Amino acid sequence: MTASGEQPMPSAGEHMHALVERLYPLCRSITGDGVRATLEIVGEYLPLRVHEVATGTQVLDWTVPQEWNIRDAYIADTAGNRVVDFAASSLHVLGYSVPVSRTMPLAELRPHLHTLPDHPNWIPYRTSYYEPEWGFCLAQATLDALADGEYEVRIDSTLTDGHLTYAEHVIPGQVPDEVIVSCHTCHPSLANDNLAGIAVATFLARALAEQTPYYTYRFIYAPGTIGAITWLARNQERIDRIKHGLVLACAGDRGRLTYKQSRRGDAEIDRVMRHVLSASQRPHRVTEFTPYGYDERQYCSPGFDLGVGSLSRTPYAGYAEYHTSADNPGFVSPEAMADTLAVCREAFAVLDRNRRYVNLSPYGEPQLGRRGLYDSLGGRSDAKQAQMAMLWVLSLSDGERSLLDVAERSGLPFDTVAVAADALRGAGLIEA
Repeated sequence: MTASGEQPMPSAGEHMHALVERLYPLCRSITGDGVRATLEIVGEYLPLRVHEVATGTQVLDWTVPQEWNIRDAYIADTAGNRVVDFAASSLHVLGYSVPVSRTMPLAELRPHLHTLPDHPNWIPYRTSYYEPEWGFCLAQATLDALADGEYEVRIDSTLTDGHLTYAEHVIPGQVPDEVIVSCHTCHPSLANDNLAGIAVATFLARALAEQTPYYTYRFIYAPGTIGAITWLARNQERIDRIKHGLVLACAGDRGRLTYKQSRRGDAEIDRVMRHVLSASQRPHRVTEFTPYGYDERQYCSPGFDLGVGSLSRTPYAGYAEYHTSADNPGFVSPEAMADTLAVCREAFAVLDRNRRYVNLSPYGEPQLGRRGLYDSLGGRSDAKQAQMAMLWVLSLSDGERSLLDVAERSGLPFDTVAVAADALRGAGLIEA
């Protein structure tokens, strides 16, 4: 309660965590109704344009697969007790399992059971997207407790021609050049990988919509790999508009932030993220690009070579809970998601204001006093720093160096440099 007796307003982190909790029970995969249900919920927060791409559609070197849906699945003992129940966790079924309805001895069932012996109480996440297979995932402790005997095995699923589903949300900017923000929608009950990324992307989009950004921002919600490939195949005519991008994943654990650079390594988004993370003094790590991970590897593939990096906290496979039932809503925190969101907002604020200027009075130092620029600093606690920022902007505005270059060269905060540039532009001393 506040001092006035009112309930405090939930924070952005709490709102994001609530979204994670809401999405967590849904059984997502690379296709199917679980993806649609996820996008329907996200659509309550943002207007989405949903795309359906038919099975068999050629997308670059891939083909859109058949659509998978599941209604129920279980293993039951002779007394009818469900010893493994899909209703208890969507992780219990091997993703893309073909239907099965049989009774078999435990010895025959065992090859279709997946466990984590090192973590006997956790359920692993396993899939078989492109091979017709069936199976169950369960805790090793559950398997150890199963007696020899007959078991009823049922997976009520369908694998038929249908569609792959992805969605976009676009925030118009002052220019048609685009920044893409991408997150994957294909994992079932995994809170950090992928729901935290979905939540951060959604609230980032809401924050940007309250502004008038310079760039146009396109948010992409798509299943991993095949979804990004499908989006690229269907948007090749707009690739030249994409100037920067960020993939969000593993965005809610309590580990330090990790930024994985684009394939280029020197893309503007790489420089901006390095600067923001360093200037913020947050614990963080910057890693080189590798062709393994999330969909940055699709956007950065040589034919496209987009400047797209990836932001996470603890990277994929870097924490024991990765791809297990231990990656649940309790594993992610509102504070961590709020911190990830804050870094994204800080980075995009730099990206949106990072311009190259030309000094229109380059012969000697222009007289700032008679233009009222010194007077505008009166009373500011950082007046000396602001004055130095003006001088640095004038000195380095040669049409080649950006404001980020000025900030890095001068050691001044980017925001101070950007405000100085605004003042100098207003006085007619520089132009973009």
